[in-house]
Amino acid sequence: MIDILVYLFETYGYADACPEEPEQLTRKLTAVGFEEGDIAEAVEWLSGLRLVASQAAPKPASGSMRIFTEAESARLDVASRGFMSFLESAGVLDMRRREMAIERAMALPETEIGLSQFKVIVLMVLWQERASVDALILDELLTDEVETVEDDWQTTVAVH
Repeated sequence: MIDILVYLFETYGYADACPEEPEQLTRKLTAVGFEEGDIAEAVEWLSGLRLVASQAAPKPASGSMRIFTEAESARLDVASRGFMSFLESAGVLDMRRREMAIERAMALPETEIGLSQFKVIVLMVLWQERASVDALILDELLTDEVETVEDDWQTTVAVH
């Protein structure tokens, strides 16, 4: 299903360009060659994203802090939660978008959401919101997880 979300991001510049009718989107994705089960999951997930995006933003109390529930902590790995914190401090995710990303992560059928999957979720939230994103942040969202490569003398990080 994540492959379908990436395809939609790459194919449609913004969410408004993507067909909203489930039947039409299903036909388009079937014609491209995606599996029927994956298409059904992706269409349902996108419908949920549109629903969440249409709801009013929550109003936090002054000085409030977001605490992850036990279920959220179990599903979102440490790297994903750390990445979310980075995006918040960089001003990419405000409270509303953060909550949208968490809600959509919890809507995935997987039991644990890895960093690569979480990046796609954030990308889709920003896509839905038509948010302008700095090129460096966009590059970070489009890369796979960081891979460590060891030399004899030092450890370097190779980013794809």
